[in-house]
Amino acid sequence: MEDTEAQEKVKTKTMNIIIPMAGMGKRMRPHTLTTPKPLLPIAGKPIVRRLVEDIAKVCDEKIDNIAFIIGPTFGKEVEADLHNIAESLGAKGHICFQDEALGTAHAVYCAKQVLDGNVIVGFADTLFRADFTIDPSKDGVIWVKQVDDPSAFGVVKLTEDNVISDFIEKPVDFVSDLAIIGIYYFKDGARLKKEIEYLLENDIREKGEYQLTNALENMKSDGLQFVPGEVIEWMDCGNKNATVHTNQRVLANTKDEVLIASSSKSNGSTIIEPCYIGENAVIEDSTIGPYVSIGDNTVVKRSVISNSIIQCHTQIENANFKNSMVGNHVIYNGESDQLSISDYSTIKND
Repeated sequence: MEDTEAQEKVKTKTMNIIIPMAGMGKRMRPHTLTTPKPLLPIAGKPIVRRLVEDIAKVCDEKIDNIAFIIGPTFGKEVEADLHNIAESLGAKGHICFQDEALGTAHAVYCAKQVLDGNVIVGFADTLFRADFTIDPSKDGVIWVKQVDDPSAFGVVKLTEDNVISDFIEKPVDFVSDLAIIGIYYFKDGARLKKEIEYLLENDIREKGEYQLTNALENMKSDGLQFVPGEVIEWMDCGNKNATVHTNQRVLANTKDEVLIASSSKSNGSTIIEPCYIGENAVIEDSTIGPYVSIGDNTVVKRSVISNSIIQCHTQIENANFKNSMVGNHVIYNGESDQLSISDYSTIKND
């Protein structure tokens, strides 16, 4: 009887997602001068939308609330976009603000109103592929990926029973090659909230910031058990080259989305799939692909383009490039091996 009641209690808890995304995205400039990094498109969808959809797949439960932690200057249009993302998953959206970058634990605490019930925290500069489903009865699950150089990451050590025994931040000497990718599940969000409050109230910092790993260590010391959720693929969106590569990997593995809009037009052109081509895009006398994403209302003429992201309302002519990112409302005419052009730019090579 007690076991049945405990299972019912787990089932009736809320499932909440917290997405810290207040960073300035300096390594993605010039693209983040006009658009926050998590809203940059990957295969036609904002990074943050793909992240919450991926989380929902491994969660396998209804999402009740999604809290987005943003900077104070992101603006009302961004807030509306984030609310729409939450609503598309049947969840209630919450906009929370982080005025100052004070660490990962501080960022999560900015969404303290949803730090209750089951909570998943996902930092919005990474995407992943996984074939596991969260067991909501576990105290916590930490998403990890085996990496070649663990010294650049926080890593975990495991016991023989596949329970996390230690969290180590950027180890100088080898202790493990399982890197923490920045996504976490907590069965008891209120307990996580309490641990973060302890860090804040006692000003416990590491390198000047309040770190989530310190809260995890305290919870583990109190007897909570965290297990790893090892992902198949971990895709970074930290800079231009990494984001273009992530676009390639998402296109290569997307099976359940319409990638070429029926309203797009291709005249005298060759499309080498996989590619994403948005609504009302026009491709004329060009070779596009593989691994190219073209946004809505963009026109490409007499060009050869591969492995690139081109956003919306842009005009490309007489171009030949790869491994590139081109923003919104850009006018570009000319050849170049690689490009990184921000919104509202005009470049014509006569």
